[in-house]
Amino acid sequence: MERPQELTRPENGRSTEVADAAYRRGVGLGGEVRKTTIGLLVNDRPGVLMRISQVFSRRGYNIESLVVSPAHVIPQTSRMTITCSGPADVLHQIILQLDKLVDVIHAHDHTDDAAVTRELALFKVACTIAQRSEVLQITEVFRGKTVDISDETITVEVTGTTEKMDALEKMLARFDLREMVRTGKVVMARGTDVT
Repeated sequence: MERPQELTRPENGRSTEVADAAYRRGVGLGGEVRKTTIGLLVNDRPGVLMRISQVFSRRGYNIESLVVSPAHVIPQTSRMTITCSGPADVLHQIILQLDKLVDVIHAHDHTDDAAVTRELALFKVACTIAQRSEVLQITEVFRGKTVDISDETITVEVTGTTEKMDALEKMLARFDLREMVRTGKVVMARGTDVT
């Protein structure tokens, strides 16, 4: 069986223009640390994630969250969403270096884009029966749902922005918050724009 032809970066320099635009948005920050969401479309091959993480580690930056999933329309490719923090000029260099990797089809900074950004979180809270109704009310305010309940714990699932997850974590921390698992950001461009 023949393997489908792999995608390559566009020759027209569009990816470089995207990275340059991302840099121009952050130039006025004067080296301030900013949180950036980077979207990558990559060929689905072994070792790609390692090469991408090396770009960050060589510059001494940490990947705060990473989500990888198969790309829908394009076979044998994956979409990565990476969240990291740093000065705008360094992040610009990281995006340019990511864009030069062989298996990266394109790299894009989604930080200031008009995009739908969501995160999923599961919270396991230990509470007494008397506290249970308060935990359920807090969950309802954040439009979460209960996915597991036992005599001692409640597990809730919530989707929304990172700020919403942070706020709910702060509210549930007043109780005995035993565990929390968060997916990290996923991003999709609004309207007819391609992510």
